[in-house]
Amino acid sequence: MNEWMMTLVGLVVLVVGAEAMVRGAVDLAFRARISPLVVGLTVVSMGTSAPELLVSLFAALKGSSVIAVGNVVGSNIVNITFILGLCILILPLEVDRDSYRFHWPVMMAASLLFGALFMDDAISMVEGAVFVLLLLAYIVWMVRRSRQQTAAHDERQAASMPAWRAIALLFIGVLGLAKGADWFVEGSVAISRGLGVSEQLIGVTVVAIGTSLPELVTSLVAALRKQADVSLGNLVGSNVFNLMGILGISAMIKPIEGDHTAFQLDNGAMLLSAALLFPLMRLGERLGRWQGAVLVLFYVGYVLLVLQRG
Repeated sequence: MNEWMMTLVGLVVLVVGAEAMVRGAVDLAFRARISPLVVGLTVVSMGTSAPELLVSLFAALKGSSVIAVGNVVGSNIVNITFILGLCILILPLEVDRDSYRFHWPVMMAASLLFGALFMDDAISMVEGAVFVLLLLAYIVWMVRRSRQQTAAHDERQAASMPAWRAIALLFIGVLGLAKGADWFVEGSVAISRGLGVSEQLIGVTVVAIGTSLPELVTSLVAALRKQADVSLGNLVGSNVFNLMGILGISAMIKPIEGDHTAFQLDNGAMLLSAALLFPLMRLGERLGRWQGAVLVLFYVGYVLLVLQRG
């Protein structure tokens, strides 16, 4: 398969996988009496973070801690700036009140906690375990709260398919997203090299965006299917899972070590992009196109600074 065909097939598989995942996840949400927002924050975000998880786990096992940290921090920046910005440029999203009252603070706290723990140039096994336990507690709290709210307001909606089909769609969707992203990145990198694009530019654009393609395509599909909660929840949840789940699991397998000063620009951009999201969510009842433009321009500025850094 040549690089152009591989890129096209990867894109098609990504879209089909995202459609399957969203349909399966929303149906399971109705069955479990939890909101689509919570499904986006949990099941969907974990599924779309599969590429980042695999990259960081393999990096940790090979002793390449810098790759594990850079992968997570870079993906978080892409999620909140480029991907969310592009989504709302195409289709503005309604903002659920829980998004800024509860879930944004968790994402911000996770970002700050990572920065504080990494100040000594390491994330130990114990600190990794703390991350994972905090993530599990957050998931349990979300699910219990959502089920209580649904029961109190009698908001249960009917499932549209048998349970086995919803689970199958979810599973097929995760596999499709992972494989589609792999093909798309491999094909895109080959095309970029053939056009004479530098390795550094490929890294901060094609590869960084490529590992976040599942989040991008899933969020766009969810938005187009009028499941805005899944779309926003997917991106916020992915950032929380990247920090607490991926880095936590990676550190539990092998402590993460690296020079925190080398990540000052990237960690600063991650914290600033997370902080920027809050006022943008509070200005109006939805995230509109001007907010999308601000987020995309933030990412463009970050890429230019990375290129200048060299």
